[in-house]
Amino acid sequence: MARAVWSGALSFGLVALPVQLFSATESHTIRFHQLQRGTSDRVRNKRVNERTGDEVPPQEIVKGFDMGDEYVVVEPEELDDIAPGQSKSLEITGFVDLDRVEPVFFDKTYYLAPRGKEYAKVYALLHSALARANKVGIATVVMRNREYLVAVKAEGDVLAMHTMHWADEVRDPHREIGSLPEETQVADKELQTAVQLVEALSIDWKPDEYRDTYQEKVLQLVEAKRTGQTVEKGEPPPRSTNVVDLMDALRASVEQAETARKEEGTAGGTAGRRKGGGEGRAGRASEKAAKPSSSELAELSKAELYRRASDADIPGRSSMTRSELLKALTGKGGRRAARAS
Repeated sequence: MARAVWSGALSFGLVALPVQLFSATESHTIRFHQLQRGTSDRVRNKRVNERTGDEVPPQEIVKGFDMGDEYVVVEPEELDDIAPGQSKSLEITGFVDLDRVEPVFFDKTYYLAPRGKEYAKVYALLHSALARANKVGIATVVMRNREYLVAVKAEGDVLAMHTMHWADEVRDPHREIGSLPEETQVADKELQTAVQLVEALSIDWKPDEYRDTYQEKVLQLVEAKRTGQTVEKGEPPPRSTNVVDLMDALRASVEQAETARKEEGTAGGTAGRRKGGGEGRAGRASEKAAKPSSSELAELSKAELYRRASDADIPGRSSMTRSELLKALTGKGGRRAARAS
């Protein structure tokens, strides 16, 4: 069972609710130890007195604020003494529409729980009120010697608390990024096709369907090195789409998405009929697509390769990677194409 990271009283108006705070997420990042190259010797970080070089135990470490010519030393308990109420209270000062809070302000998520069964009714009342009103409670809280701006929100059947960035912590993109476009004109035809692509790629949000594939590749690399094997390198990042090829890329992307959706819906039946009814057209298109040399095809983007694969009526093209499209167009991917049909 998880341990509470903070406990105190959540209040709104004259209502106070004793609560505990629990981390809502956990990281599954793979962590490596630091070793000295060529050895199995661990390299560790130590807290060292920079003047004497001696290691300093945690209980002898205090906080010092640099004033330029001297340090002002502050003990941990002194920080608690200056705001005993703030460090134990979570006071909601107002409620705002959830849609008005921009995602960039949200940081880390915690679950709030009542600190006893006798407080279940107050907890349920606040949860139901926030859910029905579609609002979040804005509050401040002090944790670990730092004050946080937070939003209390109904999530599922629990109350969640999101720590937020202060307004002066959120950077202005127009001031920080020099390459942002300014009033760039977009052609209506391109916009319509882009919207069509967005609609074609629209899905239901199912977070369980996503997993950390990079972590899996790291573990495969570790296992391969342990057993003396090699790991195949991943595909390079896609090349940038040229403005000249933008419309072609959009059209090919829409066709790819719609084809994939149709193939999922027909469970292979349509694929068989398409093969039987269009062999002549596929043969003619294949001859047309085979004209460019392998080196010329290698210079094309994935979108252009997909367009040529569509012209050639290559089966299974919607699920192919760039390298598989290239092999299919140069005649080296016939085995996969045959399986896909």
